[in-house]
Amino acid sequence: MAKTKRGRVLWNLPSRGRGTCPVCNRTRIKLLYTHTTSEGKALKVCKRCIPASQERVDAAVK
Repeated sequence: MAKTKRGRVLWNLPSRGRGTCPVCNRTRIKLLYTHTTSEGKALKVCKRCIPASQERVDAAVK
């Protein structure tokens, strides 16, 4: 079975879904996962920052 559609949704995102992670400050990394702050604001984070503590995510917003 061909997998021609894999990753196609990333083409519609700005910069193909890449940017700088607000939590770990890595550059040119895919920001595909949503992490919410304690204030209810949604942040896009990288794969490594999904299990980040809530304090670390809140510090990234400020």
